[in-house]
Amino acid sequence: MTSYLVRSGSSPLELPPKKKTSKVDTADKAAPQNSVAFIYQTRIADSCRSVIVTWLQNPTDHSLCINLDDSSEEHKSSCKIDVKSRQSWGKKGLKSLELEGKRVDIFWDFRQAKFSFDPQPLSDYYVALVHKKEVLLIVGDLVKDAYERTRSKPSPEEATLLCKKEIVYEKRLFCTRAMLEEGKKEYDIVIETSLSGPDDPEMWIYIDGLAVMRIMNLNWRFRGNDTVMVNDFPLQIFWDVHDWLFNDPGSGHGFFIVKPGSLESASHTDLQGADSPETSEGYNGDDLVEESPSIQGFCNFLHAWRIK
Repeated sequence: MTSYLVRSGSSPLELPPKKKTSKVDTADKAAPQNSVAFIYQTRIADSCRSVIVTWLQNPTDHSLCINLDDSSEEHKSSCKIDVKSRQSWGKKGLKSLELEGKRVDIFWDFRQAKFSFDPQPLSDYYVALVHKKEVLLIVGDLVKDAYERTRSKPSPEEATLLCKKEIVYEKRLFCTRAMLEEGKKEYDIVIETSLSGPDDPEMWIYIDGLAVMRIMNLNWRFRGNDTVMVNDFPLQIFWDVHDWLFNDPGSGHGFFIVKPGSLESASHTDLQGADSPETSEGYNGDDLVEESPSIQGFCNFLHAWRIK
């Protein structure tokens, strides 16, 4: 059984050699941007709000974006933070947003933050969302420091993590971490592909370094689902890699969903029913969420883009 040393996220892309390019060329050849977003639901002034915390990374930018929306999506407020600011004062800060006349403060401290290849820091940081001296959400491990600085108390209603969405650009190995429950252990996941060569296209999925799935004949099994056991815990894995096989690299992504629990055969939509590549024409992998009742609840979404 093959074992891999797994790292979360993907390696930063090398910058191409400098050459003279027009503004149009620069825009057309923008660097791929790895990102991971956590979508929470919280309550601000008796109204439910969605909070989207997105970490972004490319060769020239490493930032955090926070978006506050209301349920009707008519009012939005957002801020962007330079995670690796060259100025010491920029690594610790405070920004106030206004949402429908209500003030929300965002505190952050990245001065001691440790990073790997993932857009999100590994440890030693915090980001806190505060409204009327109540901490609505804390991201990061320096929880005590966050409360001391904000001089606020915990909100009586904790924020709920709804899902995690990640975008990764790589050639043939895609690394991510699947969260099953907020605050619980994350599982390292590697998706390895072999799409060209003398043999039929194949795909392997490794969890915490151990091979749990091998999908052969991807030309006919480019979309499907399965349940695997990890430490006696069932995980559902859905995949749709049609664009990897039948489109040019970079023109479409592989779509994966990992969620806790086992498949419910009674209500499950058969995602392996594609008989030929032609049956998938115009199909969007994100439709898996709407088509399959078994995907309700907390999910990890991965959009895996192949690059040359």
